[in-house]
Amino acid sequence: MFKTRFTLATTAFVAVAVALTGCSTNDNSGTMSGMEHGGSGSTATAAPTAQGSPHNDADVTFAMGMLPHHKQAVEMADMILAKDGIDSEIRSLAQDIKAAQTPEIETLNGWLTAWGAPTAMAGMDHGTGDGMMSEGDMAALEAADGVDATRLFLEQMIQHHQGAVEMAETEVANGENPDAITLAKNIVKDQKAEIADMSARLKNL
Repeated sequence: MFKTRFTLATTAFVAVAVALTGCSTNDNSGTMSGMEHGGSGSTATAAPTAQGSPHNDADVTFAMGMLPHHKQAVEMADMILAKDGIDSEIRSLAQDIKAAQTPEIETLNGWLTAWGAPTAMAGMDHGTGDGMMSEGDMAALEAADGVDATRLFLEQMIQHHQGAVEMAETEVANGENPDAITLAKNIVKDQKAEIADMSARLKNL
C-alpha cells in the first residue's frame, strides 16, 4: 500500500515537473556551502541555486515533494515539544529534527522559486504518500499524551522518514543538480540513522 501511494504521488510530481522545467536552461553550476542534515542538530545554509544552474525534472520533483514533507515533520516535532510528560531524549530528537529541516525548507523554497516551480500544490499537505501523515494521523498525535504520544510520534516519524529516504534515493539516482543531490544523500544517511534510533526506542517503551 505504501509503495502504491508513493508511486502515485511521484507520478503527479513528475507531470508537473515536466511542464515547468521543459524551457529551463542548464548552463551554469551552483554551489551550496554548509548544507548538512541530520539528527545531530546541525543546521543548513539556505543558499538557493541560481536559476541557470543545471537541474532536471527529477530535481524539481524532489524539491516539490520534500518541501511539504519537511513542513509536516516540523509540525510533528512542534506537537511533541508542546506536550508535558515527554522524555527528555524524545524532546531532544524532536528538536534535532526541527533544527535540521527548518533551514532546508528555506533552501527548497529558494530552489523552486529559482526554477520557476510552485512552492505549494493543492492536496499535497497530508496523506499523499511518501510517508506523509493524514489529517487523522496528525489529529491523533495532537490528542495523545505521555507514553502514548511518544509511541505514536516514533511510529509516525519512522514512517515519515522512510518516505523521505525513498524520495531522496530517487533524487540521487535521477537528479542532475549537484546541490540537490548532496542534500538527498545527507537525508538518506541521516534519516536512516534516525530510523534505527527511533526503532530501538520504540522497542524499549
